[in-house]
Amino acid sequence: MKVLVATDKPFAKVAVDGIRKEIEAAGYELALLEKYGEKAKLLEAVADADAIIIRSDIIDAEVLDAAKQLKIVVRAGAGYDNVDLEAATAHNVCVMNTPGQNSNAVAELAFGLMVMAVRNMYNGTSGSELKGKKLGIHAYGNVGRNVARIAKGFGMDIYAYDAFCPKEVIEADGVKSVASAEELYSTCDVVSLHIPATAETKNSINHALVGRMPKGGLLVNTARKEVINEAELIQLMEERADLKYMTDIMPAAHETFMAKFAGRYFSTPKKMGAQTAEANINAGIAAAKQIVGFLKDGCEKFRVNKK
Repeated sequence: MKVLVATDKPFAKVAVDGIRKEIEAAGYELALLEKYGEKAKLLEAVADADAIIIRSDIIDAEVLDAAKQLKIVVRAGAGYDNVDLEAATAHNVCVMNTPGQNSNAVAELAFGLMVMAVRNMYNGTSGSELKGKKLGIHAYGNVGRNVARIAKGFGMDIYAYDAFCPKEVIEADGVKSVASAEELYSTCDVVSLHIPATAETKNSINHALVGRMPKGGLLVNTARKEVINEAELIQLMEERADLKYMTDIMPAAHETFMAKFAGRYFSTPKKMGAQTAEANINAGIAAAKQIVGFLKDGCEKFRVNKK
């Protein structure tokens, strides 16, 4: 069995070493394709692979067509919108992610962005504190729970909304559960986004929703670019000079945000939520373990596509 690690943006060496240890201990061969740049190199490399570990690399129908022996793809990370799930199912390929491995890294970044915003981008002027502020967590999954944990240390008043997470689970963590996204935004001074990009959520963070936020509202997005209705957010921020937007996913309209909202908007140059040494290692080794579990025992615990 051959396991291919196909990462245009490579894992850290210590992560690759950990992956190799897991794969070779199971008696499988490990192949590396790093910084490949051209898709043709990926198509060539997948030809005899039984399993693939990827990061943000695109696995589409063309790649799946080329991978005649492929049985499983594992995305080292939580999001998996870079994999064509329908095509994978049609090719009888299992797709998994590694939920939870990057969660603390993303949550810590969210707070880095919050502190930067309330301290006026560190421009030397008097800012405000997070202590005592109402924090809204939009989606209470692995990242959302880490955000809640850290927020307690800041002394924040914590609220959460998740259509799929029972109220009892949220409140067991000492977090106030609200009944709707509208209530969350109406209530909270700061909202931290952790929703996936789905047909229902794309463009859902819009003028009507964010416009409910109290004066001085701060929106932090470490989730996905597609969930933001950029045109409507721009319109709202033009209407309300009190609102701030911080993100680690650069908007398509980045230049417009920069030009219009200096001091109220910030984006990292690239997606940075999971960019820590610890998350890199954790996700890579988790992916390797999941592949071994699948190939040896048929374990599909983290499968995200249909059979």
